[in-house]
Amino acid sequence: MRAAQQGDQVPARFPGFHVLDQAQAWDETTRATVLDRVGRPPDIRFFDAVEEGAATALFDRLLDQHPGDRRVPVTAMVDARLAEKETDGWHYDSMADDWVVWKTSLAALDAEAHARHGRAFAACGEDDQVALLADVKDGDGDWRGFHRARIWSLWTRYACTAFYSHPAAWDEIGFAGPAYPRGYKNLGVDRREPFEVADARPGDLPGAGTAAS
Repeated sequence: MRAAQQGDQVPARFPGFHVLDQAQAWDETTRATVLDRVGRPPDIRFFDAVEEGAATALFDRLLDQHPGDRRVPVTAMVDARLAEKETDGWHYDSMADDWVVWKTSLAALDAEAHARHGRAFAACGEDDQVALLADVKDGDGDWRGFHRARIWSLWTRYACTAFYSHPAAWDEIGFAGPAYPRGYKNLGVDRREPFEVADARPGDLPGAGTAAS
């Protein structure tokens, strides 16, 4: 794991593809829901200023986003969920409700950063943030009272749910958006609809070029 450098240029996997070009094919309710995600992010209501900073830095490292170049407003999207107590509908029996654990785990993240570097997690350099998170994920025993795998699961579930519900992420993975009501007819590997774009970098797929066992 390394801290990506802001400005790193990666060629688009689906050049020329923009999912919002497909908006006319969606029904009115779906179109309104998706377009709302690319408008002004909702105001922060759940996190306080310190928690917002820690959460934003955490999401930036998990999703390789950077200040000034954030395609998806993940912090605002997660905050909106937590403010309404919209969870996944379950939580580990060893953990409190998600909205409680988010606040306590972000406080723990800041406490860990202060212990190591004398500053809040958001104020640490990217390399230090990456190293700290790697230790949280891969260390031994509990981390500051949290089961490591379970707190990592909480953070990454919320981060990925927010990120991959946004059209900017759909552009990145070549997803043409909701199927209803148009649907898909060309099913199968490497069979594309007329509105889909071929992957320009198929060799980047995990396991590409390896024989199936």
